[in-house]
Amino acid sequence: MAMTADQAVQYLEGLIGRQLRVYATDSRIFVGIFKCTDADRNIILANSFEYRLPSPSAVQAAADSWEKDSGAQSATLKVNMTHRLIGLIVVPGRHITKIELE
Repeated sequence: MAMTADQAVQYLEGLIGRQLRVYATDSRIFVGIFKCTDADRNIILANSFEYRLPSPSAVQAAADSWEKDSGAQSATLKVNMTHRLIGLIVVPGRHITKIELE
């Protein structure tokens, strides 16, 4: 069942001030407080952080180091995402692939 325009506006207004996780086409993830959007689906987040997946070279370096230390190859290797504080950001709507409410 599709929303009417009024229902969509009401739903978006209910998200203002809530924390969102916004996924971008370049695999970055932005987490911040939803402030507003526009007709082009651009989203403004405040107090936001940018998270990036580790590079293939960082994963390989961690795997090499882990192999030397543990000698095992069957266990799971965990590598942290890098992150930085952004503050106020506009995420262009054309680059958004998914939005989650935290």
